[in-house]
Amino acid sequence: MIAAGWEFANRLLGRGDATIAVPPLDGALKPNQMLEQATPLFECAAPEDLATDGARLFLADGPRLLAIQGGAATEVRVFEQPISALACMPGSGLAVALGGREVRIYANLADPAPRATFATGFSAVNALSPTREGMLFSTDGSTTRGVHEWASDLMELGRTGRVYRLDPADGTAKVMANGLHYVFGACAFGEGALVSESWRHRLIFIGRDGATRIVLPHLPVYPSRISPAAAGGYWLTAFVARTLLIEFVLREPAFRERMMAEIDPQYWIAPRLSSGASFKEPLQGGHIKTMGMLKPWAPPRSYGLIIRLDPQGLPLYSLHSRVDGSNHGVVAAVEFGDDLIVIAKGPGRVLALSLASLEKEFGA
Repeated sequence: MIAAGWEFANRLLGRGDATIAVPPLDGALKPNQMLEQATPLFECAAPEDLATDGARLFLADGPRLLAIQGGAATEVRVFEQPISALACMPGSGLAVALGGREVRIYANLADPAPRATFATGFSAVNALSPTREGMLFSTDGSTTRGVHEWASDLMELGRTGRVYRLDPADGTAKVMANGLHYVFGACAFGEGALVSESWRHRLIFIGRDGATRIVLPHLPVYPSRISPAAAGGYWLTAFVARTLLIEFVLREPAFRERMMAEIDPQYWIAPRLSSGASFKEPLQGGHIKTMGMLKPWAPPRSYGLIIRLDPQGLPLYSLHSRVDGSNHGVVAAVEFGDDLIVIAKGPGRVLALSLASLEKEFGA
């Protein structure tokens, strides 16, 4: 009863979950052009995720598993479904999520059959990450939408995300938390996992007992995959950005229902991994060309962002591809050798940034 009263008051006054305010990109999130200045390694049709064990670097490109070496990619294996997530396991093992509905763990990539398979109850597995005990964290973004239907889940205010802990030794899959607002990324953090809860724009900690706490709230973006940094801390990707217009649409159920029923999904008032390719795209308020130029500070329909976090999960600095850039839809970033390797899914690019240059630029 009390909760219902607070919800009514928030809707009446436009505060709490009812506010359409978006935090500014400022402080550690101050915009720059670092992702636009990154070195392009190559382009591919459907880059999705990266995984490394320090000695090898793998890339998921649709159903193809590629090994990256010396700025070139070599096909290692082709699966019968698109790869939706990757993770390197201890030893020479590799975990692969296929179509968002199945997770296979291979002891060796040459093995024809997986060491363990998890295929019960998954709908949108979008990230995998090994635990310190040799198990695997898995984020299942939604139980009602597939792995590539994230925009629909956002427009439906989805809150069916789940975090699993998979045990290859006995084949068990334990739900650590459910009822989350689209989870997209996890990484070992203390005695549990650091998890991206995308539609609530925050990072949360989930303990082994399922207890949760907020680590980083009120982000101006929708966070996604997380990977560890060798110097301590983490790299957090953000696959799309928030805007006032989209926040307003999310609070108008009648409009959203008609939009989803009558309009082609690529033209919804919703975030995208890339934008600017069609005149049919909805106007985004200030996201209009002025004197033939799209201003970098215009409201973004698509954006590129990576946030460097400290060991406590707090931002140190960030790397941007702004509205007038093209390296948008950043879904994965991992350290490999002397570089940070990045997937900009919007243009289908794999990028590299020198870790030494980032240290020099930001002093962290």
